[in-house]
Amino acid sequence: MIKPFDHTLYRKVLVMLLAGGKGERLYPLTRDRAKPAVPFGGIYRIIDFTLSNCINSGLRKICVLTQYKSYSLDRHLRVGWNIFNTELDEFIENIPPQKRTNEMWYLGTADAVYQNIYVLESERPEMVLVLAGDHIYKMDYAELINYHITNEADLTVPCIEVPLEDATRFGVVAIDNDSRIIDFDEKPSNPKPLPTNQNVALVSMGIYLFNTEVLVRRIIENAKNDTNRDFGKNIIPTMIQKDRVLSFVFNGNEHNTSNYWRDIGTLDAYWEANIDLVKKNPDFDLFDNRWPIRTYNKQYPPAKYIFENEKNGMIKDALISNGCLINDASIVKSIISPCVTIGAQSSVIGSIIMEGVRIGENVKIKNAIIDKHVTIPDGMKMGYDLQDDGKQFTVTEKGIVVAHKEMHLI
Repeated sequence: MIKPFDHTLYRKVLVMLLAGGKGERLYPLTRDRAKPAVPFGGIYRIIDFTLSNCINSGLRKICVLTQYKSYSLDRHLRVGWNIFNTELDEFIENIPPQKRTNEMWYLGTADAVYQNIYVLESERPEMVLVLAGDHIYKMDYAELINYHITNEADLTVPCIEVPLEDATRFGVVAIDNDSRIIDFDEKPSNPKPLPTNQNVALVSMGIYLFNTEVLVRRIIENAKNDTNRDFGKNIIPTMIQKDRVLSFVFNGNEHNTSNYWRDIGTLDAYWEANIDLVKKNPDFDLFDNRWPIRTYNKQYPPAKYIFENEKNGMIKDALISNGCLINDASIVKSIISPCVTIGAQSSVIGSIIMEGVRIGENVKIKNAIIDKHVTIPDGMKMGYDLQDDGKQFTVTEKGIVVAHKEMHLI
């Protein structure tokens, strides 16, 4: 018999959101900021999507564990997410390494939680939900919590199917007929496909729901050994042998019918996930008022479009943010962030233009990512000659041209 879900347990779930990674594969976007603070979708930061999932799921006790280049992330959390009522035992806490257990920074995902055992002792939650701050998806964590409780799991790992060639980037999971995880292989060079489909693998989504008592026991044991102190490499393989570890296969929900989940781990993946948003019927819908994605927005005037010559001006399949001034320019399949100026007879195709960028006249940009406050001089071309672009910009494997923040262009 399945036990009814006790909604009061929401207050007994503590979220620990891991936001301290270097994000080296997103360089140069992470040159001056933490990966979760990288802008996304015009007006958001990557972390906003996970935090919005928490709020929409009713979870309001959140610890954000930060580390590298956290200034802009700290500021964003302070001005954009100061929405909790401490009198109701709600909070969002930004926690850098406290060095309570040693003199080291966070050595891995499990070590980040281990170094904050003091928080668990103080809050005494029944469950701990460990989340990543660099994924784009919509998940109602209530469904996960309900599943975890009714199936009496010690650890529940949400999983999703991905193409076999992409599975090398994730923890590959094998399960039995009762959804119990029987094998966990972190970032294997030769991932095992699903027995029912040789073209896909079942992988971890980087989300872990623990019973607190079991979590504390296992991370203390792990800290005594010379390991990577990582959930995927160390904690989960150990728990498979000792505890009840279940998979929660993510099949979407009413807000995410396509099972959309993206790990923004590389520049190409980042570009693709952004461009997904400008499709006519995107798999990830920003306009779903039932599952709002919240953020902090500066006060800008409305976007303004000036088309004196219709042959030069066109906007098609694009997201245009407030404060933009577009003058006789062509914008196709692109995302234009706030306070961007685009000069006459310029064109932007398949590109992500971040806040405060100034694009001159007769500029041609294709398949590019332009970080904040870059000024692009008149007549410049980007994305049309990758060999030449490589002399000044970062060019990805798939030919995306990236200009870093406040870059001085010649």
